[in-house]
Amino acid sequence: MADAVEPKGYVVPGMTYRDAPAAIDWLCDVLGFERRLVVPNGEGGIAHAQLTLGNGMVMLGSARMDDPGAIVFPPEPGGRLTQANLVVVSDIEAHYERVKAAGANIVMEIQEQFYGGSLFAVRDPEGQLWHIGSYDPWAG
Repeated sequence: MADAVEPKGYVVPGMTYRDAPAAIDWLCDVLGFERRLVVPNGEGGIAHAQLTLGNGMVMLGSARMDDPGAIVFPPEPGGRLTQANLVVVSDIEAHYERVKAAGANIVMEIQEQFYGGSLFAVRDPEGQLWHIGSYDPWAG
């Protein structure tokens, strides 16, 4: 097995949610993220949150219509999402069972992928798409 490639930078997805506290609970309870930093906005929402899973991270906060930098909905094409997050896990079967037991909306059952590993897909309560896979793109 080839050594993992050391990345020259990091990509940390940033997301907004209508109900960020509920999204944080779902991401932690269902997908297994851990709260690294959660900063309430003083109005029942979240000003900024950092959630980790292994060495990966997502940042998120509450959607604010007065923030020109916040994109609440993706631009059209046809109202479809234009991105999805990939969460790489070592035991995809156990992760699948965890997600299924939580009653999450699984939109693609576990499938072997032609490039290696397995993958399934789930939507969070606000419709964001999360792929859960066993293929590590850094491993070569």
